[in-house]
Amino acid sequence: MSRQQRAELDAMVRRPGPEGPRSVEELRAGFRAMMAEMIVPAGIRTRTVTLGDRPAVLVEPTGTPKAGTILYFHGGSYVVGSPETAMSLTGNLVIKTGFRAFSLDYRLAPEHPFPAAIEDGLSAYRALLDSGEDPSAIAFAGDSAGGGLTVTTCLAARDAGLPAPAAIVAFSPGLDMTRTGASMDTKAGIDPFFTRAGMEHTGAMYLAGQDPHQPMLSPATLADLAGFPPMLLQAGTNEMLLDDSTRMATRAREAGVDVILDITADVPHVFQAFAGALDEADEALDRAALFLSQRLRARDTTPTPKG
Repeated sequence: MSRQQRAELDAMVRRPGPEGPRSVEELRAGFRAMMAEMIVPAGIRTRTVTLGDRPAVLVEPTGTPKAGTILYFHGGSYVVGSPETAMSLTGNLVIKTGFRAFSLDYRLAPEHPFPAAIEDGLSAYRALLDSGEDPSAIAFAGDSAGGGLTVTTCLAARDAGLPAPAAIVAFSPGLDMTRTGASMDTKAGIDPFFTRAGMEHTGAMYLAGQDPHQPMLSPATLADLAGFPPMLLQAGTNEMLLDDSTRMATRAREAGVDVILDITADVPHVFQAFAGALDEADEALDRAALFLSQRLRARDTTPTPKG
């Protein structure tokens, strides 16, 4: 365990920021600046393509990719972020698995509130299937809000009669817009990123007046997970969203779903993004890559959607 690395990371992310609610533009600029400090691994190549109705960044290893595809959903409270801000995560999964990844540039709130992001995720998944990709060769992965989209996109796919992907990997997923997890209170002040007021500020943009008490907004407490693929949920003990993962794991287990709940001590929300600077981040990504490699059973050909 890297006690000094964790302490340095905690101090870095607690640097004082602007006080009071920030505009959408300020939130997006601040998030871009923070994520630009993450280390993107060497050995990948990227290009912009179209997946479904939206742009996406195709991330591949510089060598020959293994047969298999990760559909990645970036984090950012459904309000900020892009495929570029998640590149440290996507790039590391590609390097560590050898699979290609499509990082989806889904629509953001408040311009496009719920359920726009889920609709874009479903459209992207449908495009992969229509291109000839077998569902046994596809995994959903994502962080924070994008971790939530791994679950809600899978729900939407099932509702649409589509086959489930082979696996789900969610880093610190947001899975409860009702914000009723005990960790929302027990980790307040310990979490270096979030406050309840901040979550309510961005959450209101995504909800746009919708009742959060519905499966597509709070799957950790309300979703029927029957038929879901194997899931890996990773979170840190220093985050207010911790119980989103613990309750989802319980719900998945009760539904007969194979689920791994992987909790790392004394690390913050989406600590995996700090790969290259935090040992626990690299180790967690190694575990995620092993999980994906064990579950994707790809065919030999992996056609690429035109774009």
